[in-house]
Amino acid sequence: VQLQASGGGLVQAGDSLRLPCAASGRTSSRYTRGWFRQAPGKEREFVAAITWSGGSVNYADSVKGRFTISRDNAKNTVYLQMNSLKPEDTAVYYCAASDTSYSASSRYSSYAYWGQGTQVTVSS
Repeated sequence: VQLQASGGGLVQAGDSLRLPCAASGRTSSRYTRGWFRQAPGKEREFVAAITWSGGSVNYADSVKGRFTISRDNAKNTVYLQMNSLKPEDTAVYYCAASDTSYSASSRYSSYAYWGQGTQVTVSS
């Protein structure tokens, strides 16, 4: 499966962005989907995940209450709605897919498929 993330940009603190990630290729599998981010000089960190049915979601503590992950399986697309953005949310955001995890895993190693990343910059 191939993943294409988009929607990044430069915004001000307090603004909102929505990042879509479209899947193509072998989309018949029931993938858990996730979002990770990597800031300059830091390791890639978990942001949010959602199971194929959408029945289970998981968020990093740093984004709870501000970010929402959702998916539209008919469009093979997962979304990350980011509200009340902060400068510390600045990072490259990567979407990922797992065909082995049946939970909304936060573990990097659970995901075998990765998109190319989209830059989000939040100015103060």
